[in-house]
Amino acid sequence: MTIKRTTKRDTILKGLMGEAYHRALMAFPDEDVVVGSRFASPDGVEALKALTEMIPRSGHKAVGEERAWGRRLARRFGVDSTYDEQSFVVASGGQSGFLDFESSKPEKISPDIVSLFKTVNAKKGGVLIVHGWTMAESLVKLGKHS
Repeated sequence: MTIKRTTKRDTILKGLMGEAYHRALMAFPDEDVVVGSRFASPDGVEALKALTEMIPRSGHKAVGEERAWGRRLARRFGVDSTYDEQSFVVASGGQSGFLDFESSKPEKISPDIVSLFKTVNAKKGGVLIVHGWTMAESLVKLGKHS
């Protein structure tokens, strides 16, 4: 999904994520939900800022269950053949469906987020699979239609 580079792109991203959370809320009203996506650059990770404990994250060594969720997402995205479960990086061919978003304030992107992308080769179609959880009570707020 590409978000056009306009002055309203942050609002559009927020709206799209609100709709995604609303759909998750309708499907799983009383459950915690894992949310994940593929990113070719650090800018798009902003979409997941509402999640609890994003994986991967700087200074955190992913445990077995976290790596298993990464593998499941890679398989679901059809990129498991070039996926590395330690780094959460898809080496190539991973851009057939990723969130393409360019931040209007790139200087505000956390250096910790930027460092996660040091081994992502976007020119070869590389991406980083990022996921995290939203608890049921948070999902009610995130998925609420105004």
